[in-house]
Amino acid sequence: MPAAEPGRITVRELLGRPIYRRWWGAAVISRAGDILAGVTLLLLVLDRTGSGLGVAGVVIADVVPVLLFAPVAGVVVDRLPRRRIMIAADLVRMTLAALLPLVGTHLGAVYAIAFALSAATVFFNPAANSLLPALVGERELVAANSGIWTTAIVAQIALAPLAGALAAVAGYAAAFWVNAASFAISAMLLTGLAVPGHRVGTTSQGWARDALDGVRLLVADRLMRSLATAQLLAALSAGATSALLVVLIRERLGLGPQGFGWLLASIAVGALAGPALLTRIMRGPVRPGIVFGAYGVRGLVDVLLALTTWPLLAAAALLFYGLSTSAGTITFTSLVQTHTGEAARGRVFAGFDALFQTGRLVSLLMGGVLADWLGITAVYFLGAALLLTAAASGFSPRRSSQAT
Repeated sequence: MPAAEPGRITVRELLGRPIYRRWWGAAVISRAGDILAGVTLLLLVLDRTGSGLGVAGVVIADVVPVLLFAPVAGVVVDRLPRRRIMIAADLVRMTLAALLPLVGTHLGAVYAIAFALSAATVFFNPAANSLLPALVGERELVAANSGIWTTAIVAQIALAPLAGALAAVAGYAAAFWVNAASFAISAMLLTGLAVPGHRVGTTSQGWARDALDGVRLLVADRLMRSLATAQLLAALSAGATSALLVVLIRERLGLGPQGFGWLLASIAVGALAGPALLTRIMRGPVRPGIVFGAYGVRGLVDVLLALTTWPLLAAAALLFYGLSTSAGTITFTSLVQTHTGEAARGRVFAGFDALFQTGRLVSLLMGGVLADWLGITAVYFLGAALLLTAAASGFSPRRSSQAT
């Protein structure tokens, strides 16, 4: 692993290094492809079915592969060269995106391809996160993760409306061809990525045993167990509160679609500010307190959103929500990368992905029921309670050993 440099490192400095720049470019373009695919698929299915249930099917097709394949993906990422896994995932997604224009009139085939696209992403993401510590120093991980997070937020802000405009002007086929090209470019960048040194190989005990060992790492290590508990609680909160934000804005704040757009922009501004603030204030090793503190800030924001009827106050609160989410996510990823051993990192990241999607799915299913039964305010108070519990779970005295 490259030696860590003293002092603060900036994203700009890291982008000056060809090895990081290639990884960053591939990760950014691949995530941009995910955004294009997700938005265009939703628009296509809505156009073909005209129903919210049809759109919900796309969301389910996106979540279920994580629950099914994350354990296998974690083992694969820890057994095989991670760069090659990322390339293979990009090539699979390129092929699938290129097939979509040919089957766009067959709804069953569209759902099947949406499922397969998500399944390939299940392998790409833990491989990308697990590979990064081999490319930069330990003290540079926060800046390195900030670089990808910032660009991903900008891509989401820009590409979501662009995907809709491209589909409207040039048709769904053109949008999917652009999507396929993005995955091809990502694969090309990764092909030229030279990973320094060599990976620590794992001693295989069989697929099932290796997968169970990944679960053991999340349970046996105190810090990982604390992070896993907090992430599950946060997912149980955010799945419902994020999906039902439009309901809260309409019922509590009396705003329509334009107001909803402005409040989403507040979250985006905060999410962009978070990485810049984090890289400016971070000194020394990554600290868990930032992760758990971020959950606490988000919990307090949910309390405020449940109580206020002032749009400006809600906008300010959502700005802090975006800031704390981005700072917490970057620190979370960097902490897992530094705390988890090289030979197990893929399984740990895949395990966290599965936990998050499980909580998100349960939250989505229960949030609408709770909102209809007790009202939207109750959803946000419950979400706040879950996030504050997640924050509290990280502030008990503990000593954690290095995961191996």
